[in-house]
Amino acid sequence: MNNFDKIIIANWKMNLDPGQSIDIAKEIHMLLDKAKLDANKKVILCPSFLALYDISKVLSGSQIDFGAQDVFYEDAGAFTGEISPDNLKKIGCKYTIVGHSERRAMGETDDSVNKKVKALIENNIIPIICIGEKMAERQGGKTSDVLIHQIQKALEDVPNKYFIVAYEPVWAISTSGSGQIITPAEAKKELYTIREAVPAKLKNFDIIYGGSVGPDTVTDFVGKDGFKGALVGGASLEAKTFVKLIKNS
Repeated sequence: MNNFDKIIIANWKMNLDPGQSIDIAKEIHMLLDKAKLDANKKVILCPSFLALYDISKVLSGSQIDFGAQDVFYEDAGAFTGEISPDNLKKIGCKYTIVGHSERRAMGETDDSVNKKVKALIENNIIPIICIGEKMAERQGGKTSDVLIHQIQKALEDVPNKYFIVAYEPVWAISTSGSGQIITPAEAKKELYTIREAVPAKLKNFDIIYGGSVGPDTVTDFVGKDGFKGALVGGASLEAKTFVKLIKNS
């Protein structure tokens, strides 16, 4: 059972090399130690696969956890270029992002997301399941249908274990190029849709916001009557900015 009041996750994507990742992780660690991070706030850093092992060492003994940006759904075998949940578990990885919109754009399917969620849970790794609608889907009034479909497919035949859902309106994230933003009220409306779409047998989960947020906007989305936390992209690439966002959340 998750007991955290807030969950803030950094997704560094393919922006930092291993050395830069180590430097930023060390600085975030130092700044949060100085700030005396609230024990009820969970911070998770998701670097590239190349930096995962080194980051695990940097964060050892701290309140900060680390996670992977993706995973394959088999523990071993002839799967060139893939990373197994078993190997992630062996380096102490506790969280993994699956179904991110950028992965879906590169061919990730609902079926593979479901297999990854099951494989992670079997290996005692917490899935961070990304769902969200594209601009055409929103304009066509299909947002609810898309979210319900994606979450139900991701959780099909999944055991009752803790997981995180990240709602990322694809059209409103900074990399979409749409120039559009989603208002906090619009985003929060989808909380009810997502909660109701989760199968009734699955009781232990949190919903975070996966759209673009910064230190000055995070509280518009996260907090009372809002999301439990945020999956942060660009604002997590600079240590001072990210720590300010964490403190403000």
